[in-house]
Amino acid sequence: MQKTNAKRFIEAYNQIDYALRVQHNFKRSMGYSDMIRRAVAVNYIVRKYEDDLIDFGRLRNAIIHRSNDEYIIAEPHDDVVVQMEKIAKIICTPPKVMEVLNLQDVLTVNYNVDLKTVIKLISSSKFSNIPVYKEGTLLGVANGQKILNLLGKKIEEGQDLTYFIENTTVEEALQQFPEGVKYYEIVANDVTIEEVLDLFDKNRKLLLVLITKTGSMQEPPLGIVTSTNIMDMNNILENY
Repeated sequence: MQKTNAKRFIEAYNQIDYALRVQHNFKRSMGYSDMIRRAVAVNYIVRKYEDDLIDFGRLRNAIIHRSNDEYIIAEPHDDVVVQMEKIAKIICTPPKVMEVLNLQDVLTVNYNVDLKTVIKLISSSKFSNIPVYKEGTLLGVANGQKILNLLGKKIEEGQDLTYFIENTTVEEALQQFPEGVKYYEIVANDVTIEEVLDLFDKNRKLLLVLITKTGSMQEPPLGIVTSTNIMDMNNILENY
């Protein structure tokens, strides 16, 4: 027997309600609208669809008359049901980055490589971000724009750039990047698109997200997501 629109809508509503309470440890006593407003701060999908979710919460209260979801007094429109089910799917089973993004292999360098070599690698490989490791531990990420900014600073100081890049290790260069600017994050390989988009959304200075097996600095990188992937990730969510 085919489900009615109201039945499908209520099922999607209940899935969203349950998933958000479990994912973010919200109390059962918290009302749905309050939960959505709190989830906005921690969940990119909820933030993206906040208005829809609030409206759908009101609609849920309008189409049923009792708390057991059995006494239905109205049927929602087809488009509303489709949108509600789409949001429920993204929230309950968000796509994982490593499964849906075609990420390239990551090029890394050792801490004692000179800056000239790193610049040549960035130019020849077309990779703008090269993780730097020392004895198996991540020291930082050699970002092309940040290196360019550093070279510009050295020009202003009147330094010989050829001498600087040939006699400065990439570790020493990283130490001269501006302090207090969090331009990369490390996450585990089960990270979802929602979680990565949330990181970029909350930190406008974030340039990349580095993926390792468990999110440890002592693990080799499995992939890098940059701000250039944001549009692709949003498109995946729209068509998920």
